[in-house]
Amino acid sequence: MTTPPITSRLLGIGWCALVPFAVVAVYLGLGTFAVLLIGEPIVATSVLGMLVVVLVGSVRIQRPRWLAYAPAPRPRSEIPRFGWTVLGCAALAFLAGQSLALWIHVTVGSAGFDASNQTRHAAGTLATLLLTLVAAPAGEEALFRGLIYSLLRKRVNILASTLVTAVVFGLLHGNAVQFASTLPLAVLLALVYERTRALWPCVLLHLGFNLAAALVPAQALGALANPASAVLLCLAFAGCALGLYRRVAGGTEPGAVQGAGGECAMQ
Repeated sequence: MTTPPITSRLLGIGWCALVPFAVVAVYLGLGTFAVLLIGEPIVATSVLGMLVVVLVGSVRIQRPRWLAYAPAPRPRSEIPRFGWTVLGCAALAFLAGQSLALWIHVTVGSAGFDASNQTRHAAGTLATLLLTLVAAPAGEEALFRGLIYSLLRKRVNILASTLVTAVVFGLLHGNAVQFASTLPLAVLLALVYERTRALWPCVLLHLGFNLAAALVPAQALGALANPASAVLLCLAFAGCALGLYRRVAGGTEPGAVQGAGGECAMQ
């Protein structure tokens, strides 16, 4: 029996609310326990990230059908050309996010962002690098693209899954500055995952974004901290993301859900 359109939409909306809420609630619960156990927030977050990688990776390898969805992607022979497009979008995502974030920080400030920076400085360089370049890219990609996005796509379309995942990803950072800076990246990563069904490209892009944010001084981007630059760069990224979305949406074909040896296993 076919589900009525209105009922189907309501089920989709409920799924989009339930999946992120449940996953994030468990993640925050584990994070709170880790901080209480370890005492150092940055180290505890790194440990939590690695735990997420192990748990999600185990599910993707041992029970790939739990997170797999149809339609299947087209052959990977086309990914190199797709990859150059992604690199261009990644550069725009970084500039758009940094411009918007800097403008927000200069205009209204962000106590949450300042507190986050102080916590990182207090933890020391080694712990911060471990979180920024290892635990965060691997753990967050396993959690958001490997788990939340995959679960959403079992019930709703690419656009809804991308937007919900991106918003939740930004909100989890806990302040307006990081929300603004990571939102374009989250949109891009969802589209990359949809096209490749593999986590390693997302992890590499995430790592590159974090590395650029750490190495490029704020003074070098100071000229972008204004509404005109933020709007223009965000529009440029939106155009790039729309083109990428069209290629991704047209880059899938009806097919069976991948099995134990398919592309859905964590790579």
